[in-house]
Amino acid sequence: MEKIVEQGLLYDFYGELLTSHQQEIYESVVYENLSLGEIAEEQGISRQAVHDIVKRCDRTLLGYEEKLKLVARFASIKEKISEINRLSEQYEGGEIEDPAYYGLKIRELSERIMQEL
Repeated sequence: MEKIVEQGLLYDFYGELLTSHQQEIYESVVYENLSLGEIAEEQGISRQAVHDIVKRCDRTLLGYEEKLKLVARFASIKEKISEINRLSEQYEGGEIEDPAYYGLKIRELSERIMQEL
């Protein structure tokens, strides 16, 4: 996964657990795509301090994900729902030879989703 996408996902799930100062700086990097120098000037701190805060936030957010695995579960469930949608479209489009197979696959996927929740 591209780093900025990963940072955004991790922040979406765990950002509220950071301090308000960390949130402000991290959002400037991830969502506003500001440079460290721009953020440093805006915050009245050194570029190195901004760099350190961003690295600390990265480690903190990754630590939360290692323990809680919310992003991984979200991605897994999203993938299963996409598969259910694909199977449903094939069924509705008459592209199937054995309708029972599709019903079984959809039930299996939905059961796996329920287990992950």
